[in-house]
Amino acid sequence: MAKILSQDEIDALLSTVSSGDQTGGTRNGESNEIDRSVIVYDFKHPNRVSKDQLRTLENMHDNFGGHMGSVLSNLLRAMLDVDLVSVDQITYSEFIMSLMSPSCTFTFMAEPLEGPCIVDFNPTLTYAFVERMFGGSGKVLDTGRELTGIEKTLMNRIGNVVYQELQDAWAHICPIQIKQISLETNPQFVQIVPPGETVITISFQLKLLQSTGLMTICYPYVALESIVGKLSAQNWIDATKKKTHEKNAETNFDNLSHLDVPLSAVLANTEVRIDDFLNLKIGDVITTDQKINHEVDVYIRHRKKFSGRPGLVGKKRGLVVTRTYQEMGKE
Repeated sequence: MAKILSQDEIDALLSTVSSGDQTGGTRNGESNEIDRSVIVYDFKHPNRVSKDQLRTLENMHDNFGGHMGSVLSNLLRAMLDVDLVSVDQITYSEFIMSLMSPSCTFTFMAEPLEGPCIVDFNPTLTYAFVERMFGGSGKVLDTGRELTGIEKTLMNRIGNVVYQELQDAWAHICPIQIKQISLETNPQFVQIVPPGETVITISFQLKLLQSTGLMTICYPYVALESIVGKLSAQNWIDATKKKTHEKNAETNFDNLSHLDVPLSAVLANTEVRIDDFLNLKIGDVITTDQKINHEVDVYIRHRKKFSGRPGLVGKKRGLVVTRTYQEMGKE
């Protein structure tokens, strides 16, 4: 027979629920309170890339967009504005459904990333590029047709620029080598991963004269999985500093490589008395301790930098460097 609660027991139970006290028992005379924080998790949109890693991708592609805009502006002979819109992680099916048809969808490999990636230009942007490269004003009249063979060739030139700038942008994190796989005009025919697989999408808004459109880059998570650990803010900062240091060193070397500096070789040294020096006459011989097979010191701006052996180069006097100053210091 089921037990019937009394009014006092009912009041005590209601009081416990209203106060949030869900103590299941006592231990050593003290009540154990378990605080639980519930986080909503959508299994259709798993967060496989952390916010810090997404922020690194955002910074990297923001720089990429600026460089790409400059190069394409020269190619199109018109100002092209490139703005980073968003960096998201969604499923591949959602990404494909967001693309317009017909479109200009490039599929490429980016070794050592494992798996193909996508660069997509929406129709408005694609035909604006084509119109401008044929000498027009960039105004789009018809976006409902597929690209012709000549138009695909022109878009391949645009794609090559994007690939080169992507390689330069990734060089800070992981050097990649891009190779194009295909160019499709129907996104539904592009299946690089299963529909439910997580992908990272980076969207850019491009404005060319009177036309505005979206360019989207899609990285499947399986392609980024091997290098996802490098996508941290600290790695990005360290790699950027290293790249800047290398670039500065290269610039300084180029600037200094054309300068002229005085170089001299001291064949021998000796000491003489003042009276002998004052009595020197033509034909006198001064003896030194330097042997003919010994190395001589080489100076650059009065600083000893090398050792070498004197000789002849054709009809000119020359010198072969045998040791550097650092090597001499180790002995």
